Amino acid sequence: MSRPGLSELRRAFAPPRPAAGLVSEFRSIGGLRTHTRRSADPTRPGPPVVLVHGLAVSHRYLTPLAATLSAHHPVYVPDLPGFGLTERPGTAYDVAGHAAFLVDWLAAYRSGPVCLLGHSFGAEVAAALAARRPDLVHALVLAGPTSDPAARSRRGQIGRWLVDTLREAPWQAPILVRDVADARPWRVLATLSHSVRNTIEEDLVRVTAPTLVLAGARDPIAPAGWRAEAARLVPGARAVSVPGAAHNVVTTAPVPVADAIRDLLTPDEEELTSCVSGTPRSGPPAVGSAAS
Repeated sequence: MSRPGLSELRRAFAPPRPAAGLVSEFRSIGGLRTHTRRSADPTRPGPPVVLVHGLAVSHRYLTPLAATLSAHHPVYVPDLPGFGLTERPGTAYDVAGHAAFLVDWLAAYRSGPVCLLGHSFGAEVAAALAARRPDLVHALVLAGPTSDPAARSRRGQIGRWLVDTLREAPWQAPILVRDVADARPWRVLATLSHSVRNTIEEDLVRVTAPTLVLAGARDPIAPAGWRAEAARLVPGARAVSVPGAAHNVVTTAPVPVADAIRDLLTPDEEELTSCVSGTPRSGPPAVGSAAS
């Protein structure tokens, strides 16, 4: 029997080879050779789901969620400039730069409107895109969004990240090491500086798409108070909390996260799962009943 996480690691390190119903392709986007991991069958019904990774990582850690979602939706996971298998530019893009890059990416793929999920720093990029180009966003998922104003500094975010490492599954460590090596440490630190200078609140109040603020219940980087405030700022947003999961909820709890996304995309149906439940923005963050 395989050790826990071994199959996930094999899938994460498979690209550009096909694996888990996912394939890789490269296109020139904004002058950069850009890698995208996507579902092998792009003809699935329903809006495409685009997953946007965080500041030190890539498509690799989003593979469990992409594979889970691909059974029901076309799924795309682009590597942002300088990360994963995408070409490295000479500078680190800020939030606006990454959002503009994704606009070009969506045009190249002729995709839109899409369900856009951003995790961590990727949530800042997703919120910026949704605020600036609402025509491209059918629905928005902000997973573990950064950065909480109570710790909006490089020291504050690094401190919270160190706490999170004690709550995460150890099998994720090789993915992080590989992703940081690909991006280069200087790019990670520069992107962190861009993150803490970005005021995500200014974008949240401009979002018009149906929105879900989602996180692990044990996430110290995007704690409950900040998640509730982020959900309050987006008109009509709902909040979901996945028990047992920490910041990397999209990696360690792909099934309840996928269920919550499908629920967001089918608002008139019954709850699709008893593991995760959502609440209107006027209520407290929802807490699921099953551990990740």
